[in-house]
This record gives sequence, C-alpha cells and structure tokens, in this order.
Amino acid sequence: MLYLLRNPSLIWNLTLEHLQMTLAALAIAILVALPVALLVTRYRWLSVPVLGGLGILYTIPSLALIIFLVPVFGLNAQSVIVAMVLYTQVILVRNLVVGLEGIKPSVLEAARGMGMSPWQRWWRVQVPLILPIFLAGLRLAAIVAIAIATIGAKFGAGGLGTLLFDGIAQSRYDKIWAGAIAVSLLAFAINALLLLLEWATIPTRRLQRRIGRMKAGFGVRNQTP
Repeated sequence: MLYLLRNPSLIWNLTLEHLQMTLAALAIAILVALPVALLVTRYRWLSVPVLGGLGILYTIPSLALIIFLVPVFGLNAQSVIVAMVLYTQVILVRNLVVGLEGIKPSVLEAARGMGMSPWQRWWRVQVPLILPIFLAGLRLAAIVAIAIATIGAKFGAGGLGTLLFDGIAQSRYDKIWAGAIAVSLLAFAINALLLLLEWATIPTRRLQRRIGRMKAGFGVRNQTP
C-alpha cells in the first residue's frame, strides 16, 4: 500500500493504460457480439456451432491464446486486445441470445400492431428488455478482460500488470502487492458501476419510477387551488 501512496502518478498512468485496453476490447467485443447474437436468434440452427465454437475457444488458456496471436499482431497491446475480444465473445453472445429469446413473440406482435417500424421495435422494445441481461454479461466480460489485460503486461501491453511482473523479476514484494491491490480495486470499481447500471435498468424499476412520477404530478395537481 505504501508503494501506491508514494507513486501516485505511475499508478494513475498504468491504470489509464489498463482501462484503455479494457474499454477498447469491450467496445469491439460488443460490436462483434451483437450481430452474431441477432443471427443466432434469427437462424436457430447456428446456435450449436456458434456457441459451441465460442465455448471451445473460451477453454484455451489466455496465456496460450496471446502467444498464438503474437506472430500475427506483434508483441504489443494489439495481441492482448484481440485475445480479450475473443474471450469475451462467449459471454456476451450467450447473454444476448438468452435475452433476445426471452422476449415473448406477443410483445413484438403488439409493438408491430401499434405501427412501430423494425428499428422502433428494436430500440424501444427489445433493447430495454434485454439491457439488464446484457449488462450482467458485460459485467462478467469486463472482469475477464481486466484479468487478461493484467497478463498482457508480460507481452509489452503495459497496464497494472507491469507492477506484478516487474515485482517478480526484481523480487520487490511491495510492487507485487501494489499491482495486486490496484488491479483488484479497478475490478471492484468496474463491477460496482456495471452492477448499479444493471440494477437501474430493470424494467420493473423503470416502471415503478414512472408510476412514482405520475403519482407525484397527480398529487401536485390535486393540491392546486
């Protein structure tokens, strides 16, 4: 802990590097996972090969996967980010598929009957319904990505893992503890933020807030002379 307090600028820079890798990987992973999930939902026969293939990919140790990617992308952050994207696919695609398949056809039929376009049905009906499940998957994917980014420091990607590997190489236990604490705090912070968003996007909670606002407005009108 003393190392963290004595080197705030270094810790801050390494944390930013770690966050940049994690956020970049999650953004790319979401852009890939969403169309894949939509395809799997539309063509059910794709479920077994796609989810099965992603599950097999997830069983490959992260260290081995990064080593496989180094000859293609180089000994840098790119190899680590690609590994993070591949690893998080199985989590994101599976949660998106579960969320999309959980929407009752009658709900979509009702939205269609109200004259909503396909885009409106997606944005105003499907997205709000799958958002809590998606955020639950994103929360798990973020923790996995943070862990892989830590290992990525061994491949020149930077980040908080640098403290761990430098501490091991130099037999500096203060650096090892500082790295472990910093990565844990970052993971806890990201997990708490996404958990809060997940809790806030539960459809019943949004409905309760809307009803509460309506009741409050009704009470104000009744009190007006």
